[in-house]
Amino acid sequence: MRKALAAATGLWLAACIPDPAAAQAGAASSIQETLDIGDEPGRVSTEEAVISEGPYARQAVFFRSNEPPGTLVIHTAERFVYLVQGNNRALRYGIGVGREGVQWSGLVKVSRKAEWPDWRPPPEMIARQPYLPRFMAGGPGNPMGARALYLGSTVFRIHGTNQPETIGHAISSGCFRLANGDIIDLYTRVPVGTKVVVRHGASL
Repeated sequence: MRKALAAATGLWLAACIPDPAAAQAGAASSIQETLDIGDEPGRVSTEEAVISEGPYARQAVFFRSNEPPGTLVIHTAERFVYLVQGNNRALRYGIGVGREGVQWSGLVKVSRKAEWPDWRPPPEMIARQPYLPRFMAGGPGNPMGARALYLGSTVFRIHGTNQPETIGHAISSGCFRLANGDIIDLYTRVPVGTKVVVRHGASL
């Protein structure tokens, strides 16, 4: 598990937003399609933006798990994060995930929370996309979105996005993204110290 986290961290240091290269996208139905979406710093997405229709809309679902209530369980292949409620129920959110080659699994905890987090693209990302700003203050045009949950000591986060149309796709560099309205809702339900289980396969 630690090796998986270390490998993912070494590949993409704090990159967390779409790579300009074409990326493989997946849905819960396992249908795959190719996207070619670049970064759009400055594009405004308000905190009211949510996924309101389709499989990625926030909803209460049946979910069998041995994890205690309050645990976050991320299923990369399905493009969902589940907030375990107990009694075989969970609150499910649609997410965007890392593209092929940077997806990872492991057990971490929420180590920090931030509202409208700042964004500092690392040198590796700037080398690939020299047009990106070196620093961008938090706000509606920031690719990190309205809220962020920092995952342990890794460089990865669960965060919002100013590109809600990317939810359900595999195009980030290892972070997990929700539409702003959905990450705000999750943020209010998840305290620092919350257990986060990241799984690469489908749920049982």
